[in-house]
Amino acid sequence: MSADVEFIDTTMRDGQQSLWGMRMQGRHMLAMADDIDRVGYRVVDLVVSNVFEAQVRFGHEDPWDVLDHVRAAMPNSRLRAGMRSFAIVGFSRNPDSLMELWVRTLAKHGVGSFWLVDCLFDLEKMKWISKIVNDVGAEIVPCIMYGNSPVHTDEYFANIAREMAAFPNVGSIMLADEAGVLRPEGARTLLPALVEAAGDVLLELHFHSTTGMAPLNYMTGLEAGARILHTASRPLATGPSLPSVEGMLDNIHHAGYTHKLRKGPLPRIANTLNYIAELEDRPLGVPREYSEFPYKHQLPGGMTGTLLAQLATYNMTDRLDEVLEEASVVRTEVGYPPSATPFSQLIGIQAVLNIVTGERYKIVPDEMILYALGHLGQPAAPFDTNALDSILSSPRGKEFATWEQPQPSLKELRHEYGENLSDEELILRVVMPKEDVDAAMGNGPIRTELPPAPGSRGAAIAADIIRTSTANFVDVKQPGLNMTLRRGCV
Repeated sequence: MSADVEFIDTTMRDGQQSLWGMRMQGRHMLAMADDIDRVGYRVVDLVVSNVFEAQVRFGHEDPWDVLDHVRAAMPNSRLRAGMRSFAIVGFSRNPDSLMELWVRTLAKHGVGSFWLVDCLFDLEKMKWISKIVNDVGAEIVPCIMYGNSPVHTDEYFANIAREMAAFPNVGSIMLADEAGVLRPEGARTLLPALVEAAGDVLLELHFHSTTGMAPLNYMTGLEAGARILHTASRPLATGPSLPSVEGMLDNIHHAGYTHKLRKGPLPRIANTLNYIAELEDRPLGVPREYSEFPYKHQLPGGMTGTLLAQLATYNMTDRLDEVLEEASVVRTEVGYPPSATPFSQLIGIQAVLNIVTGERYKIVPDEMILYALGHLGQPAAPFDTNALDSILSSPRGKEFATWEQPQPSLKELRHEYGENLSDEELILRVVMPKEDVDAAMGNGPIRTELPPAPGSRGAAIAADIIRTSTANFVDVKQPGLNMTLRRGCV
């Protein structure tokens, strides 16, 4: 048994997604990219479509430009993108032609690893995406999205792991507990079963700290034979995020495991994140007190803020606990889908609508109707008959009864959105609002400069230049550092 533990960094992806609502911009990533590159992670998890969407919508940045800058600043790291098997952005399906273009374009921009998720485990669709990933020479990592329900047994997940391990050229298998609801007693039986089912394929553990149990479950996974852990830098770890790399390095040391990470850059990364959080008024990760409630509603921690924002529009923020209780009921009625995109959102939104209207399923989002009709895949358990009848008997439900997924070709998409668009811009325009894409594409090159954080390499270089140079203008360009100094006029 190898005692070496490998780590995957999620700071710039799931860390900021969980705690900063995906508001990290290109200049923030570039301020720490060089240091993250030096740590020696197995993979750096960087891209999901929702992060792209946030960079366009809130940062007015071209996300492809951001990706190119980060790729250049991290020459020693394999970058990873996460994707669903049937959609890029949003809760409904995207055409197969666009899904294939998404993979190929990400690979063209330097993504060398793809984790692939389908909460309802349409394995044939996942295999189709896997073949495209293999064709571009990247690593495929199919993901088992954990859910806690009467139908999601150890045997159920082990069978899925066994099939995923047979995917062509699979790099590893990822077990993701997005809601943080894997109980320690469940981990002690599930994780050995998955390691055995995966055989020679390595198992990655991606557990959120919603209930505080993730670090303990990581240690249980190591005892079972897993050797790859997903972590984040401490300021963007814990709470609704993942365990910190600093904490897990300490834990594995005391348990007798080894690693090959370079710990020197870790304090600088944390200092940079603390500095950005202060500049941008962003929260930091705080360990949570143990709570039983998340095991009941099973919504990811980041969903709480979304639900509060929705309730605020009705002046009903005091009813959050009612919504979470209702979410636990809705989840049982719609087949126990694991609580990750898009199903965590569908369940949460439906729960809000049920509470706000005072009548269950009086208003049903289109995406919930499509799910009920089987267009998002087949749930592990059947719908509750009363809930299904309420959803499908509505006027909108009847409209969707004969709906079929459109499958336009790339040629047809270009005819609709612009004949001369690049692949990169075509993807953005198909899946995002026109006004947001217009603002991002018309905003010029991304901002790459961030005032250097105290104690950082950039601050040290700036201080040295100020002390020794009389020049009025200095431009410093190094991997992970792009800084311009101008001397003020007196």
